[in-house]
Amino acid sequence: MVTTQDVRQVAMSLPRTTEHLIRDRIKFRVGRIVYVSLSRDETLMGFAFPKEERAALVASDPDKFLMPVPSDERYNWVRVRLAAIDTVELAEIVTDAWRMVVPKRVAAAHLGD
Repeated sequence: MVTTQDVRQVAMSLPRTTEHLIRDRIKFRVGRIVYVSLSRDETLMGFAFPKEERAALVASDPDKFLMPVPSDERYNWVRVRLAAIDTVELAEIVTDAWRMVVPKRVAAAHLGD
């Protein structure tokens, strides 16, 4: 099972990322844009994901992925159960979410694109 420390390790390795505790939730952001957020009980992780693709992602594996809470549906956001992923998939999810919020040149420089 993926832990909060695993999430922190991946997120904090990405340029411009800062960690914040907001209303008892750990959030990772670039500037003012949050790209990863943990639930209060740290069993779910919300992450930046294209709105137009999230229904297909959730339908592909509903035991793993969940739609965002109603108040977050207007954002590019989806959730995942941390117990359902491994560290390799975590790194992919967090890196893709980060890529959505940083300038393309920063992502390209860090990832070697």
